[in-house]
Amino acid sequence: MSKELLIGVVPAVLIFLMFLGVNITPFLLFALVLGAIYFMVIRQQSGRGGNVALGGKRKQNKHEIPKSNVQFADIGGQERAKKELKEALDFLVYKDKIAQYGIRPIKGVLLTGPPGTGKTLMAKAAANYTNSAFVAASGSQFVEMYVGVGAQRVRELFKEAKTMAEKNNQDSAIIFIDEIDVIGGKRDGQQQREYDQTLNQLLTEMDGVATSDKPRVLVMAATNRKDMLDAALLRPGRFDRHIIVDLPDKPAREQILTIHTANKPLGSDVTLEKVAQETFGFSGAQLESVANEAAIYAMRDAGEKIEARHFAYAVDKVMLGEKVDREASEEEKKRVALHELGHAIASEMVRPGSVSQVTLSPRGKALGYVRQNPMEDRYLYTKEALEKQIMVCLGGAVAEEIYYGGRSTGSKNDFEQALGMAQEIVQSGMSRLGIVHLQYVDKTRIHDEVERLLDNMLDQTRTLLKQFDDVFQTGLGTLMNAEVLQGDEFRSLLKQVKKEEVAV
Repeated sequence: MSKELLIGVVPAVLIFLMFLGVNITPFLLFALVLGAIYFMVIRQQSGRGGNVALGGKRKQNKHEIPKSNVQFADIGGQERAKKELKEALDFLVYKDKIAQYGIRPIKGVLLTGPPGTGKTLMAKAAANYTNSAFVAASGSQFVEMYVGVGAQRVRELFKEAKTMAEKNNQDSAIIFIDEIDVIGGKRDGQQQREYDQTLNQLLTEMDGVATSDKPRVLVMAATNRKDMLDAALLRPGRFDRHIIVDLPDKPAREQILTIHTANKPLGSDVTLEKVAQETFGFSGAQLESVANEAAIYAMRDAGEKIEARHFAYAVDKVMLGEKVDREASEEEKKRVALHELGHAIASEMVRPGSVSQVTLSPRGKALGYVRQNPMEDRYLYTKEALEKQIMVCLGGAVAEEIYYGGRSTGSKNDFEQALGMAQEIVQSGMSRLGIVHLQYVDKTRIHDEVERLLDNMLDQTRTLLKQFDDVFQTGLGTLMNAEVLQGDEFRSLLKQVKKEEVAV
């Protein structure tokens, strides 16, 4: 009410002064200066995002995260990472015990790993595990091209965490900074000084977290680019624990799928173990998307249950993208079908039972694809295993050579993969060059050895595929009509060729 009264009275007074012949220019300038100062003060207060009483109600802190119910049991897999994190968090929970042994409380925990592996979920679970106040921010929130803004926001973040813990009568607080590589990158003297000030302030705040501080503050950070972080951040006394949150293995994938399908009606033909086996290399976020997309496909079909085929569609969508309306010519479809059959035959011969489906339908950038069913998660490869995988990659191009006399641009990605694996053989000391240091070996020798390996694999793949003309012709007819050839049906075609006639 006073603001409206002021707006009405001030103009009236100015008009009255003008009527009396008084020069009102100084008054106008003074009013403009006051208005500018008032605007800057209000903007600064709103930018800090502190707890402001408005009409008797508490405004939520801008970094404050509503208390979640995420527990470590709700995070599928990552048993080793969870165990390491719990051990670090016990320094906050059992304060008397660590004082008895004279242990210095850790100040920071760095979570590293690929995107979508559950780093943020683990930070939320950590807050529940320790009953700590929890504030979070991303590295990008501190980046602004105004001098001192980033450093000021770092100070405010620590202050907010302590204030929140005191108000909630909690003994500890956890500050979670996602994408810390944005502000914690290596200082090489070439980046903006403002970034350096922000990082320096973060280091100062972490150093200021003494063992006698109450509430005690633990800084958790996440990044998938640990190699980009400044050495000053990584040294002991700041981020004392570096915990790798890696991609889940098969049992972990099954556990994650079980969690994300707990509220979904699954059909009797759904085996989560099989879905987990077919999703090698998927992150937790991708597995959640698979479960969600499978439910969407079931809803589209108006089915009461989510069936195994819905999960197969979902895996394809997450891996390759949604189906596209791109229509290929009849001749192009035949070429793509033969190309994919070449991959499938090579895969099935070097790893029996590995082909799950051969599909002739555009999805993402692919005109067709072979969905493979990994028999087991593998992290170490012998030369023989890599050579067999190279044969699978080359199978599509070789099939085109056999039936069309040449290759197409559709083999580009296959060649990149084959080239990468051939280079891996050389770099791992499994080629004729023996153990070599690439920096001290003539690049021509490396190139010649990689070329020799690929030419050898091309010859073996060509010899192998020429024995399966009947499978190519029958499979081509099926794909041109139905666009899909299931793994079991494909394997029955292969059985028509006598085993003794096939040499791998």
